[in-house]
Amino acid sequence: MRAIAVGAVAVWAMGVWAEAPKPAAAPAVVNVMMISDIHFDPFHDPAKVSQLVAKPVTEWASVLAVTSDTQAEDYATLQKTCKAKGVDTPWVLLQSSLKAEQAEMPKPLFVTVSGDLMAHQFDCRFHTLVPKGRDADYSAFAAKTVAFAALQLRETFPGVPVYFALGNNDSGCKDYEEDAGSAFLKADAASFAADATSAKNGLAIAREFSQYGDYNIALPKPMQPARLIVLQDIFESKRYATCGGKDDASAAAAQIEWLRTQLSAAKAAHERVWVMAHIPPGIDAYSTLSKGNVCGGDAAVMFLGSTKLGDTLAEFAGTVSLGLFGHTHMDEMKLLSAGDVSVPVKVVPSITPVTGNNPAFTVAKVDAKTAMLVDYSVYAASNKTGVDTVWGKEYTYSATYGLPDFSAVSLKKLTDGFVSDKAGTSEMSKAYQDYYFVGGPAELGVSANMKAKAMQLVWPGYACSMTEGSESGFRGCVCPAK
Repeated sequence: MRAIAVGAVAVWAMGVWAEAPKPAAAPAVVNVMMISDIHFDPFHDPAKVSQLVAKPVTEWASVLAVTSDTQAEDYATLQKTCKAKGVDTPWVLLQSSLKAEQAEMPKPLFVTVSGDLMAHQFDCRFHTLVPKGRDADYSAFAAKTVAFAALQLRETFPGVPVYFALGNNDSGCKDYEEDAGSAFLKADAASFAADATSAKNGLAIAREFSQYGDYNIALPKPMQPARLIVLQDIFESKRYATCGGKDDASAAAAQIEWLRTQLSAAKAAHERVWVMAHIPPGIDAYSTLSKGNVCGGDAAVMFLGSTKLGDTLAEFAGTVSLGLFGHTHMDEMKLLSAGDVSVPVKVVPSITPVTGNNPAFTVAKVDAKTAMLVDYSVYAASNKTGVDTVWGKEYTYSATYGLPDFSAVSLKKLTDGFVSDKAGTSEMSKAYQDYYFVGGPAELGVSANMKAKAMQLVWPGYACSMTEGSESGFRGCVCPAK
């Protein structure tokens, strides 16, 4: 018998040489950058607005490079006129965030932006500084602002597909208002198609996006077969109206029907799906707990006008691997359930510091085969201005919560613990409370101790909002049984 080569492991079986089974290979993990709620403010230097209106977005950076002598005074006046309560993302902060994102993850597989690229009070700011601007001028400038933000991300991550959803502030007419098939949506379709990098995906975005701001594309290799479905879910909001200010439920109905068609096709093809939109489904815990008494009979406040979006995602829990949303500006998680199956949801914290939080972005690790979010880290800015800003890791999900992944199973284990911890004092509950509001509200005059106590007071209701998507389910979870 010949000698066995050094290092070879074999057994004699059935008269033939057979290699011993090899250890299972570790799952292929890919890197993804997650961003939300940029809220770029092109009006931060009011004296420059007339130039921005006149010039193409490829020249905006050079216009914004030098600050006007009267910037601070002009901006303070604009803030007062528009009754603004905070400062959105100026050019210097946007640059700082992009530089930090590129430094932390220079070549992600792809980038997601879950809505709200435009500043708050956009209509007031535009009409104050461009008093003779017509509706068409407003729509064109809004589309240019979106295109500029998209261009900056494309230049920050060359050759990397960047996938965008629109938010409630991203409108060609007014916050929470839009018309299906509008000039604004058509202009955005062209911008976003250019960021797809795949010619086939670019054509799909250009074809589908123009009607409702929705599209369905294949995710890049090695995440295949997997796809991304994007919705502009402003149409699902209870605050939605047409640009003429009229109610219109037809767009929401058409959107849900379209979503079901896409998910059914993905299920039949055995594909894994990510669904990205801006406004998360379910209970708005902050508004519900701060403005009423659910257990006393007051209605719970829903983020959207119905539970249809959340219900549809939960129905396809075996197909949908992840839901990605923004809107709240906070770092949150939710679980959408239908019976024994669930969809894990990540709510991505904001770049804008307008609500007092520090700017943040999320770097994620994803199992390429299953499209499961395996882990993520949140990176936060040291200040809210972008001037002399240092970005650093705030926390990592796996290290903080001791869980192997962000799957529905792991998230159920974590959120069940949150719901059962009525006092909000467990190690996991306190960690969530600490990281929910990125950076802490120190500049608002609230100490860390006061913040923790305030969050603990509403913790039972907040924890229930993470797992219950309907008003009846939420009420049953948060209210003591009689």
